[in-house]
Amino acid sequence: MSGPRPQRRTALTSFAAVTVLSLCATACSSSSADSPGGSTPHSGGRLTFALASDPICVDPQQAGNNDAIYPARQLVDSLTDQDPKTGKIVPWLAKSWKVSDDAKTFTFRLREGVTFSDGTPVNAASVKSNFDGIIGLGAKAVLGSSYLGGYRSTTVVDDYTAKVTFSTPNAQFLQATSTFTLGLLAESTVKLPADKRCTDNLVGSGPFTLVDYTPNKSVEERRRAKYAWGSSLWSRKGPAYLEKLSFKVIPESGVRTGSLQSGQVDAIGGVAPQDEAGLKSAGLAVRSRANPGLPFALSANVARPVTKDVRVRQAVQKAVDRQEIVDTVLSGSYEPATSALASTTADYTDLSDGLGHDAAGARKLLDEAGWRTGPGGIRTKNGKKLTLKVVWASNFGPNQTALELIQQQLKKVGVNIVLQSTTIGDFVSLRQKGDYDFSWGNSTRVDPDILRTGFSGQLLNFGHLSDSELDGLLDKQAAASDPKERAAYVAQAQKIVLDKGYQIPAFELTTVLGLSDKVHDLDFEASSRLQFHDTWLS
Repeated sequence: MSGPRPQRRTALTSFAAVTVLSLCATACSSSSADSPGGSTPHSGGRLTFALASDPICVDPQQAGNNDAIYPARQLVDSLTDQDPKTGKIVPWLAKSWKVSDDAKTFTFRLREGVTFSDGTPVNAASVKSNFDGIIGLGAKAVLGSSYLGGYRSTTVVDDYTAKVTFSTPNAQFLQATSTFTLGLLAESTVKLPADKRCTDNLVGSGPFTLVDYTPNKSVEERRRAKYAWGSSLWSRKGPAYLEKLSFKVIPESGVRTGSLQSGQVDAIGGVAPQDEAGLKSAGLAVRSRANPGLPFALSANVARPVTKDVRVRQAVQKAVDRQEIVDTVLSGSYEPATSALASTTADYTDLSDGLGHDAAGARKLLDEAGWRTGPGGIRTKNGKKLTLKVVWASNFGPNQTALELIQQQLKKVGVNIVLQSTTIGDFVSLRQKGDYDFSWGNSTRVDPDILRTGFSGQLLNFGHLSDSELDGLLDKQAAASDPKERAAYVAQAQKIVLDKGYQIPAFELTTVLGLSDKVHDLDFEASSRLQFHDTWLS
């Protein structure tokens, strides 16, 4: 039996071709290269950033993938921010807050003088309309609806004081207020139907405004000249340095890389593992930061005839060789999964000892479940082949290659995998229909409550789970105000998710960027997403 080699994760990867970055073992913020020749930041210019896929929807309350989140994050401010170095929650739109002892009530005192880009004020009524609106979005707001689980109401105490109340304790909510998902939008946007606020009509209070979104082509944004209420973490006070942001959709990884090398774009996302070395050798900066949250994994639908058997799920767990996936498909920027949570997530527990590649153990479990080796090596039972359908979205370049390797690994133990791809826009509806055995994907969040989002039988529950023990632990961690007590519940929940095969983790997502030497101070947030307010061009 062989297992993934646990390694100390670094939030940034340094490459000597352009600059040397300091490494840190926990989640940390990244800036681009130091200013050449001692030059100082200055205003102006258009930064062109190449996206790996079409955003589909740039509404931050509905956005579900990095290529949507990059432009969406720039349009909105959040009540709080999270320091990527320390994990501390710090002021943004809220200058102070108070959390009740039972973690059911959160009272925010807002900054005054903040406006949305249509001139309307950001106030306590805005907080109420946004949180009420996210509840109204339902499944359209996959993340937001889980962050607001148990939401009862928001009370407008006065013009700049909002009291948010939950029916049950919700310890994770304060961290959730730092995310783009709970970023505030103007009433003119909130009142619109979900499908009318994906490509236009998006009015936020953030440092940039949406000028135009042409699907499959580009998202264009412009600086707000009078912006003056940025996060307390930002070095620049006042409006952003950049005058314009242009997010160009360039799906082909080689074309993105070539566009950066030729100077047609200033930065690229979704750098393919095979392109990293070429960028470095060309003297371009490569920046990477490990994403917290749920690693890329197969998530089981336990309502299906085959995957309802825990022995089948456990066999799949043992048959996957995580180290082979990283070594064959990815690069040194990535790590094999070692738990149900990525290693940069708060309260992560290393469970790599139970995730070793064990083909013999997988075969034994399948034998016990009554699946016998049939023609072509594929197992059969009662005249039916052991075939599992995996659905996945084409929003991350290595997805297909990684899944094809997993397909080969499972075939060696007698499991036939059928892959069905879809767009990120159709992925949620496909999961809701339930016509699959496993779904493939990841989810990024610093807080370990992302486990509840993914595996609670009381929330979206795409996997049709009904596990009172797991639900109890997930609810307890959400309610626990004591950090040690919460960490213990999270540790137990991670183990159950793996032991019962609800999740088959493969590798941890890393955000890898390529930057020209003109780009400075392009920073990662705590969740490894990008913030362009302090960024400038030389």
